[in-house]
Amino acid sequence: MVMLRLSSMALSRSRFALSPLAETLGSMSVLVKPCSDPWLGPWYGRHRAAFLAVLDADSFARGLVELISSTKYLPGYITLPPSGGMRTALDDELAPVAAASDAAVRADLEAAVAHSWKRHDLGWLTGHGWGARTAGLFRYTWEAHILADWPRRRALLERDVSHRAGLLAAYGWPRALQQMNRRSAWVGADAIRFSHQPGPDRVVGEDGMLFVPVCVTSGTWLAEEPPARYALVYPARGSAAEATGGPRPARALERLIGTGRAAVLHELERPATSTELARHFGQSLGTVGGHLAVLRDAGLVTGTRVGRRVVYRRTGAGDALAGDAPA
Repeated sequence: MVMLRLSSMALSRSRFALSPLAETLGSMSVLVKPCSDPWLGPWYGRHRAAFLAVLDADSFARGLVELISSTKYLPGYITLPPSGGMRTALDDELAPVAAASDAAVRADLEAAVAHSWKRHDLGWLTGHGWGARTAGLFRYTWEAHILADWPRRRALLERDVSHRAGLLAAYGWPRALQQMNRRSAWVGADAIRFSHQPGPDRVVGEDGMLFVPVCVTSGTWLAEEPPARYALVYPARGSAAEATGGPRPARALERLIGTGRAAVLHELERPATSTELARHFGQSLGTVGGHLAVLRDAGLVTGTRVGRRVVYRRTGAGDALAGDAPA
């Protein structure tokens, strides 16, 4: 199995980040397969035909997307760790992709073919400038198919980060890593199990690990940049609940504590900040803050400070009153 080993310094510096490049990569894979994700379903219906038409017109684009959608090894030149934290910009991520040499691109693609569960050849790899062509395909996909949906997606990703940051502050990294995916788990005091597949351990550098959520509901990959930068890309939690607008507060609970406070209590099945709650409900921070104050005074929610933010979550009493399973 593959283990990611961290020193105490690396552990203390590990953090969360966003990656428009990873979001684009995951979205490409979604668009070329049947979609069973209700949260992405309407977006998929609007964009799939146009995306497939582009692939039909460009053998390089089709060959690359079909390969990355059917391999256990994603090409290294398109899976670099993001460098901008929660403010990572696509332009910064695409620069090293465009600069990749043809020799490096071919080596990565040959490795992806070797690890694919389908038969592929690289007959579509013609001409030159493959790094720049790849960057162009990613830029097109982002601008044509993802950019307009990014505010909605970013809100979901930030909710996931808030949830895990709250768990981290309260319980430490092992709890924050729970259920990131089916394979990853904290092992001992200084290692993360990434995969059950055979492979050498990685030693994370002193700058620490990056944890990068994406909106696709399956698929996890490790982004690497020599000598020791690593990012674990994982599916964000909560998209299924977001698809249906979350659970409907029971009428009895509404009568007991009020419609607004009941909605907030139900929504806190997934921990969130007051700003995220205000955005979700389309209300002012003052209104949401008032609901949180009453719920906190009643012992139904609690807040954990994470940097400059306070992440709110339900207490055991809040879970019992809401009638939902704890997040």
